[in-house]
Amino acid sequence: MDKIIVSVFIVLCLNILTNCTSVKTDNTPIQREWMLVSFEGFTKDQFIKNKARINLTAPIEGKKVKGSAFMGCNTMFFTSEFKNNGKVKISGLGSTMMACRNMDLETNFAATFEKMIRYSVDGHFLTISDDDGHQMKFVASDWD
Repeated sequence: MDKIIVSVFIVLCLNILTNCTSVKTDNTPIQREWMLVSFEGFTKDQFIKNKARINLTAPIEGKKVKGSAFMGCNTMFFTSEFKNNGKVKISGLGSTMMACRNMDLETNFAATFEKMIRYSVDGHFLTISDDDGHQMKFVASDWD
């Protein structure tokens, strides 16, 4: 009887050990909607008023995610590729062509966004930056 209990215990321990792994996986939750919280000299109130955000929830296709952005007036669209080494490539930025009263945030965002080349995720925050010192910080919209 003791041999059976010991055998069952050994099988359970081996099962637990084989299902555990120490290999680091890239589990960064990039595919979310992100609200802009810091960029240039703009204020938090401006971001909230304009509902400033990017949306990266589309499926990954060939390591790329098609995204959209909204900074208060036009809907922008782009392709992004977030690489494991902290590099990001943003390309194909386009937008609708409506004219609105205050487009300062949108204009500055569009002029800077495609130049971003690095990213980091720290908790619920996504930060992207370029070589000229420009930085955009976002918070996950589903974060409470």
